[in-house]
This record gives sequence, C-alpha cells and structure tokens, in this order.
Amino acid sequence: MLHQMGLKLRTQISRFSGKLCDGMGKIQSRFVGEAIYGIQARGSVRISEIARSLSEKTSVKKRIDRLSRNLGRPGLDSDISKAVLIQGATMVKKDTLLILDPTDITKKYATKMEYLAKVRDGSAKEIGLGYWIDTVVAAEVNSSEIVPLVHSLYSQNAEDFVSENRELINVIEKVYTATDSRGVFVLDRGGDREALYNHLLQKETPFRFIIRQRGDRHVLVGSKRLETLELAQACKTPYQETVVKNKDGKEKIYQIQFGYRRVRLPEHPDNPLWLVVVKGFGNRPLMLLTTEPMRRNQVVLWRIVQAYLTRWRVEETIRFIKQSYNLEDIRVLTYQRLKNMAALVLAACFFAAVHLGQKPKLQILTLHAINAAQRIFGIPDFHYYAIADGIKEILSKVRPGPLFHEKNKGRPDPQLSLGLT
Repeated sequence: MLHQMGLKLRTQISRFSGKLCDGMGKIQSRFVGEAIYGIQARGSVRISEIARSLSEKTSVKKRIDRLSRNLGRPGLDSDISKAVLIQGATMVKKDTLLILDPTDITKKYATKMEYLAKVRDGSAKEIGLGYWIDTVVAAEVNSSEIVPLVHSLYSQNAEDFVSENRELINVIEKVYTATDSRGVFVLDRGGDREALYNHLLQKETPFRFIIRQRGDRHVLVGSKRLETLELAQACKTPYQETVVKNKDGKEKIYQIQFGYRRVRLPEHPDNPLWLVVVKGFGNRPLMLLTTEPMRRNQVVLWRIVQAYLTRWRVEETIRFIKQSYNLEDIRVLTYQRLKNMAALVLAACFFAAVHLGQKPKLQILTLHAINAAQRIFGIPDFHYYAIADGIKEILSKVRPGPLFHEKNKGRPDPQLSLGLT
C-alpha cells in the first residue's frame, strides 16, 4: 500500500512541479521537480540528501555536482516564488487574512556563507549570524488551513539590499498585485512603523491591514493627540469572550474584554482608522490598529480580535517549514543558491499544505500520508507536520525508478484511475 501511495505521490510532485515550471527550459524544469521530490522524500534541504533520494546510474557525487550547478541559476527564486504566489492567490478571498511575519534562519557555526548578517535568533533570544526571511501565509478566520504565499530570503549585507522596510513593502506589493487587492494584511508589532503606514495609506484605495501596536505611537482622537497605550488604558471594553491558547502542548484560558476607538494618524489625517483594544492577555492591553470600519457590534469587533489571534498560527507554520524540511541545516555557500533553496522550500510546503487538498482523491492521498505519520511518529498537534512526515515515510518505500517519464507525457493521470481505498 505504501509503495502504491508513493508512486502516486511521485506523479503528483511531477505534475505540480510541471505547473510551476511552465515556460522554463527542460533542464531547469527537471531540476525543480527533483529538488521538490528530494526535499519531500528526505525532509531536508541538504543537496547531498536530495541527491541520494534520486535514482540514477551516476554516482552520488555527480548528482550533487549537477544539482548544485542548477541550484545556482540566477532568477530561479523569482520564477518559483511567482508561480507559487499565482497559484495561492486564487484561493485568497475578499476578507482572507494575509499574515506577514519576518523570521530568520541562524547559522551559528557558518563562516564562509555569502553575505552572512546579524539576525535576532527568535529561539535563543540573542543576536547571531544568518539570514532574514519574509513569510506570508493566507488563512481564514476560524480555519486551520493555511496557504503559503511567500518565503523570501534576504541579507542586509547583500549588494542589492536597500532596507528592511523596502523588503517588506516589496512583499506586500507582490501579494496585493497577485490577489488583485483582495485580503487583509495582519502584522505583529514589527509592522508598527511609519515607513509602512506611509506606503499602506498613500493610495486612493488604501491597503487593508490589522497591525499590532507597540504603544508609543501617537494618534489623533478628535483634536487630541494621544499615545496608543494611554488611549488603550482608558478605552472602555464592554464586550467579553473566552480564549484558549495552546502553547507547548498546554492550554491556557483567558477571559478577555474588548472595545474600540476611532482614530487617525497625524501624518495621514484624512485616513479614518480604528484602534481595537483587548484587555486580559497580560498587564498591557493588546492594541490593534486597523483600516476595517468598526462599530458598536460585538460580532464586528470580535472578528478583528480573531483575525489577530489567527496570526499566532503563522508561528507554527514557520516552525513547520523549518522543522519538517530542516531549513536551518542548509549548507550551500552562495547567496543565489540560498535564495533559490528558500523558494524551493516554499514550493515543497505549498505542495504538502495545499496541492494535496485541492481534489477529493488527492485529499484521500493526504489522509494516507497522515495515517503513515501516525503509525511511525505519533499524531502531531499541527496536522501539516503529519502530512510532511507521512509523505517522507511513504516516499521512503518507493522502489527505485525515474522520477519523470517523458513517454507518459499527456496521458491520463494514473492517480485518477487507480483505487485509493
């Protein structure tokens, strides 16, 4: 059964990579398919591991040399990222949340990797060497499903780097262009910066957003100028809900109260904004600045609170990408290869999280992957881990054979003709 599932997974990876590589040359298309397959089969971004997952008559060393050579292609990251974003954008609706989160990968012992820069290691809570990654995930309120849209690696020491703000703005522009201005951006306190507001609010039709506040930004309430923290502490919070947060396998229950005030930014006095205030998570209130019109209606306010709480899920998604594919174990030395591998990881993540759930029969294939993970690894809390682990386990049972069959090109998908039960 696992071998049969493995063959079907290989077929789907081949078809998925074929869509991504539409317009690319034959050699590059083959490389992308092999890379996605290897990342899935080995749960690793190391070229040596990807090479060992492939069945060829050539030696492993020659496979590594070929993969490394193809991985260095300039612009490959842009081509793959654009193709994934175009596919993902079709699933973004008018009010879909576009959760933007800057993260990092650290290379504690690396010395020769190109453009290594200082990053803040979120796990160790310290400054280290590595690279920044801007991640965008689409999600619906009250849904456990995610759609990875962006996974863009950069270094502030690179020659083409302008600023962190410019990197964030570029990502926002790419996503909004792909979605035809659908969706609402959700950012944590790192998004509370003047350069972003200047861009988000400059258009006749501003970007829609929900941004958590640090508390020191001044806003206008009528003719008064107040700090957001001062305003939040005095804000009435007449509505109440119970929130259960699961962290490290433990549940914590919060009784929260929330309300809002209509505000404006002094730099953009013509743009109406609303400050949603949530009390009960800690000593300081949670402050959310949004373009979404608020009114005295608990359902309307609660949706904004839920939208931000959904952002917590992106933290688990980032861990899913890092841990399932061991991203921080990346060992290529050149900057272009690093950027290309980050894009390939995005594609692998999209395949596991989205592609396998697009059709009823592929959903059954996903269940087989989860079941395989349950038999071998136990049941992870976040089901995407189970899918990735299950795919890895299933592909490990596939007998050697070529990944791509030119003779089968254009023939019906064997996955649709074989029974899945």
